[in-house]
Amino acid sequence: MRKSRREAALRQKRSPDRSGSEAGFTLVELLVVLAIIALIATLAAPQVLKYLGSSRTSASKAQINNLESALELYYLDNGRYPSDEEGLPALVSAPQGAAHWNGPYLKGNAGLQDPWGRAYIYAAKQDGSGVSIKSLGRDGKPEGTGEDQDIGN
Repeated sequence: MRKSRREAALRQKRSPDRSGSEAGFTLVELLVVLAIIALIATLAAPQVLKYLGSSRTSASKAQINNLESALELYYLDNGRYPSDEEGLPALVSAPQGAAHWNGPYLKGNAGLQDPWGRAYIYAAKQDGSGVSIKSLGRDGKPEGTGEDQDIGN
């Protein structure tokens, strides 16, 4: 009987089966998995960041189109566009002396800022034929290329 117990104990020690406190992954296995994840992240991150930048530019174009539509409604009600002094806030709250103001033409002030958090640049044309709405892009400076380019109507 002693032999059979001793043989059973030896078989248990030699068994490749991991159980109890020996269960889990080795350090090498964990490092390989982390290396693979890091490799995938370095390949995918530039693409994700590129799409994020272009989505802000697209959002700015869409917001400018919405502002133009709201300004057309303002024009239909008042017979003129807001002056440079009144600016885009005239779409949210009635400016002084606007007797036929039928707004608000926009919900809140959030639509008056570009995706980078700066106010849109507004100017009414001198002849009353329209308006100019512009964002200076990511860098906030005139001109530029890529995400830094000016966006306007």
